[in-house]
Order: sequence, then C-alpha cells, then structure tokens
Amino acid sequence: MGRSSLLSEKPAGHIDAGSDTGLVTAAQRGDRSAFGRLYDRFSPMVHGILLSRVSAADADDLVHDVFLTALRQLRSLRNASAFGGWLAQIARNRARDYYRRGPQKDEVQLPDSLPGAGAESASAEAEAHAALRIIQELPEAYRETLLLRLVEGMTGPEIASRTGLASGSVRVNLHRGMKLLHERLSQKERP
Repeated sequence: MGRSSLLSEKPAGHIDAGSDTGLVTAAQRGDRSAFGRLYDRFSPMVHGILLSRVSAADADDLVHDVFLTALRQLRSLRNASAFGGWLAQIARNRARDYYRRGPQKDEVQLPDSLPGAGAESASAEAEAHAALRIIQELPEAYRETLLLRLVEGMTGPEIASRTGLASGSVRVNLHRGMKLLHERLSQKERP
C-alpha cells in the first residue's frame, strides 16, 4: 500500500459558504431541517477534530454532544458565516472537557477499521494503523488537519472553510504534517 492510498476515497462535496450561512440563519430561527443539513455537512469535520484528541469510539459518541451544545447555543452565534470555526471550537472544548471529567488515557485508540478499507489486505490495514499512530504523535495543528484530510477526506479549502482556519495555515499545516509523517514512516521502515 502506498502512502497515497491513505487518502480517503470519499468524494469531497463542494463548499458553498453562502449556503452554509443561509442554513445557519434558518437554524437560528428554529428550522430543525436546516440544522440537520448543517449536521450532515459539518459532522465529518467535528469527527476528525475529536478523533485527533480522543479514541474512535469516544469520538463517535462526542459528535452528538458537540451538535447538542451547538443547537443549544446557536442563537448566541452572532456571525452566521463563522459557524464552522465556532463549531470546531466547541468540538475542541468538548474533547478537553471529556478528559477533565472522564478517565485519562495515555494514548488515543485507533479505529478498528479504516473508512473504505473493506477488502484491503491485513498488511495494508496494519500499515494504515501505523501511519495513524504516527499522526497521533504529531503536533496538534498538524494532527488535526491531517486527520481531516486523510481520514475524513476533506480538501484543504474544505478544512479552512469548516474550521475557520486561514487557507494558508491549512496548506502549511498539511504540508509540514505530511513531511513529518513521511519522515517518520521512512525512519520506521529503516532497519
């Protein structure tokens, strides 16, 4: 399995910030269907952020908590176009609170299987898990953007739009994170 096969096969949806803003505004007025569409659009980002901080099973559970918090606090969001960054911060805070209140774990657990890895060989999956373990050891900024890109299948512009990070920051984080990942994988392969 080549390193490029770590990339998700999921098709990336086109980001339309105006549409997201309209959905946020509608959801703020009580439109549950608009909030449901926001959930569909932003849950991969929230999951990726959580996955960079907690176990896969906990990330799945916490996605729901993040969106419940967002729903309760949605009326306090003053700038509808900032929804992605606001939601990303709720996810980061929820992960931090989880460790304050819950049992401490030294290592983030990895998912039992990778998205889209159904028929891949066991050795390919083992290599992907090794790459994920290395990603977990990277600095937080690189870890989060790499997981959103490689596990959740988001593009650089999607990551920037959804998290509220500057496009340049996302590009730099992805570039530096991929470079570190490649270096560490290369070191691991050497005898």
